[in-house]
Formats: sequence, structure tokens, C-alpha cells
Amino acid sequence: MGSGSFLKVVAKNFDVLAGPVVTLVYPLYASVKAIETKSSADDQQWLTYWVLYSFMTLFELTFAKVLEWIPIWSYAKLMFSCWLVLPYFNGAAYVYQNFVRPLFVNHQTVNIWYIPRKEDIFSRPDDILSAAKRYIEENGPKAFEKLISKSERAPKARRTILEEEELSHMFL
Repeated sequence: MGSGSFLKVVAKNFDVLAGPVVTLVYPLYASVKAIETKSSADDQQWLTYWVLYSFMTLFELTFAKVLEWIPIWSYAKLMFSCWLVLPYFNGAAYVYQNFVRPLFVNHQTVNIWYIPRKEDIFSRPDDILSAAKRYIEENGPKAFEKLISKSERAPKARRTILEEEELSHMFL
């Protein structure tokens, strides 16, 4: 048994060998790395990938009997998984944005990438400034001035729940 027959076996079973690496091993590694970084962009990429991987797995489990009859299914799945996983293509974000999101959001305009951070909102001054700018854009400068004057006038203990919600909404 020479190296030629070994290469034939590898070539014939490339999808079986590469599939778990592409769909599980590398995404698992990248997800752990993403958790350890402070950037939320990579977290979003891998959360999106795992959502799509779950859909793909459910699809395969549902249509297993039909997919057995499609000889190139495993290679098509491998290529699709590569497209989803590789950051060069950004396929996971594309599929989620154009196909999955419209199913779940019901055509509402919601920014799926915005995740409010409730802890330590004062750690970066640009968060406060951008929140104030966004509040002014949405409600106008008069509403912002009114909100600031309310917060300066009323002692913290006397603020109403509504005012507290307005202030907390501004910084989310």
C-alpha cells in the first residue's frame, strides 16, 4: 500500500475529513478567541455563524433521507460552510442579514448589531457623547435640554421612575 493509494483515500474522503475542521474546530477556536477580546465585531460574527450552523444542522436532520440521494451534498455543504466561516467572504453576516433576520424581525427596522451595555457605561466618554448625539437627533435639542434641566433640578431621591427611564434610555 503506497502513498498513492493513501492520497486517493484522502481525496475521496476529503469532505469527511475537512468538514468537522471547517464547521466545528475552527469556529470553536475562533469563538473562544472572540470571547477573550474586547471587540464585539468578532463576537457578532461567531454568534451569527453558530445560529446559521444550527439552522444548517436542523435542515440536515429534517431532510436526511432526501440528502442521501444527492451525491454532492457533502461537498456543497463543505463549500457553503467555508463561505460562512472565512472572514474574507463574511458569508455568515450576509446570510443572516438577508435571509434569517427578515424572518424573525418581521420587517421592523432594528439594528441587530447594537447590544446595549448596562455595566460601566461611563468607562468611555465617547459612549456618553454618542448617546447624547443620538438622543438629540431622535428627539431634538429642546427635548435634550429639558431632560438635562430635569436631571439637574431634581435630587436623585426625588426623580420619578419615568425620568430615570428617560435618562437610562438615553445612554443605552
